[in-house]
Amino acid sequence: MSTPVNVAVIYYSSTGTIARIARAIAEDAERVGARVRLRRAAELAPQAAIDSNPAWAENVRATADIPEVSPDDMVWADAVVFGSPTRYGNVAAQLKQFIDTLGGLWQSGQLADKVYSGFTASSTAHGGQESTLLALYNTVHHFGGILVAPGYTDPSKFVDGNPYGTSHVSGQGDIPVGEQTLTAARVQAERVVRITRALKAGLGSAD
Repeated sequence: MSTPVNVAVIYYSSTGTIARIARAIAEDAERVGARVRLRRAAELAPQAAIDSNPAWAENVRATADIPEVSPDDMVWADAVVFGSPTRYGNVAAQLKQFIDTLGGLWQSGQLADKVYSGFTASSTAHGGQESTLLALYNTVHHFGGILVAPGYTDPSKFVDGNPYGTSHVSGQGDIPVGEQTLTAARVQAERVVRITRALKAGLGSAD
């Protein structure tokens, strides 16, 4: 039997692009044998702001069935895949707020030696995708985590062009997640599960 792997896909999405990618990564991880928890970060924006944008309000309704993330999901996971839209080239406040609650787990060493990876989206091709993922990965280093980015490990990466993680250009919300992004999500999910399984098996045999 292969080593069981727990993968938490933890994301924030306002208008739905990141939510779509998160679902794809979760499904791809399950397809290759992982146990998956799909979790969303709590919304911090006022209701008036949400209601002012029909796509935002619709995404809130469409993802209401997805549980909000809790610190227990981090403890449970062998691998964590974080997703955030880019906000001025950085991680969205909603996801960052959750990460900032993890100090106790970090201090007790419960976030170390896990696999971490990330994905993002922006309105434009040079709208901060790489800087958002690199900013997210700063946290991974502080956790003592093991960063598993997709790199250029699959021919498709020379098409989507982002070795740091799955990313999508959404325009003004008028460019839906398509095959190129879904392929990137699949490659990333499969790599995360494969490397996590190998690390977990290796650590287990060393005990």
